[in-house]
Amino acid sequence: MKKLMRQYRWQFSLTLLLVLLEAGLFLLFPLFIGQAIGDAMEAQYRGAYALGCLGMASLLVGAARRFFDSRFYAKVYQRLGTAIGDETDQSASTKTAHLSFLTEVVEFFENLMPQLINSTIGLLGTVIIIGAIDLNLFWACLVVLLLTFMVYALSGKRTSNLNHGFNTELEQQVDMVSSHQPILLRYHLKRLMRWNIRLSDLETINFSITWLFMMIFLVGGIIYAAQSGIAQYAALFSLVLYLFQFIETAIQLPIFYQQWLRLKVILERLRVLV
Repeated sequence: MKKLMRQYRWQFSLTLLLVLLEAGLFLLFPLFIGQAIGDAMEAQYRGAYALGCLGMASLLVGAARRFFDSRFYAKVYQRLGTAIGDETDQSASTKTAHLSFLTEVVEFFENLMPQLINSTIGLLGTVIIIGAIDLNLFWACLVVLLLTFMVYALSGKRTSNLNHGFNTELEQQVDMVSSHQPILLRYHLKRLMRWNIRLSDLETINFSITWLFMMIFLVGGIIYAAQSGIAQYAALFSLVLYLFQFIETAIQLPIFYQQWLRLKVILERLRVLV
């Protein structure tokens, strides 16, 4: 993986720069929305115009990144896919599975990595802004994050083991199909879906527990904010938006963590990325 990053360091640097810029712009939305509402209540529209400019800037940066990324990662996929096809010591079934794994790797870097960076920057920025508004809500954010991290950290090893079992079974798929034996194929698909169900069940349990934490925080935070003495409607509205943005970003990070665990298992099998 480091070899690939070095070879395309300028392309990776450019896409990272665009992702960081896009994340910074997105972080400003609740602040600009609150300002636009405050100005509108006084029959002024400077806040609305500023919000529109922010939206256009975010649109241009996001579109530029996506146009660039789709072409760049298509080039990476073609190069690495050809390398997988040239491996002489792997069966056709294994190569086919590895091409499927490679698709997941490229998908992660093209789509999930920008989302991960956006969520991380958004989360850090939101927590800092909430802390500047009220320290009690800041500490509540940290407690929720700690509880969420503990839930997924405790299940990390099991997630990796389940992904390993799923990938091992998937590598046999072409052989099962080409055997022309319906019984073997049926048992293969049954085993494959059994691994998938286990992964899905674990993710559902983890998500449900963390969502419960988030909802308790959100409802309690709104009640606390309403009783904290913030007189201006726009300021209170902005705070509630930042609380909701915290929930939105915090709930995504564990999902990215699970995807990263799966990616690590995949990378162990793809020697072209070593």
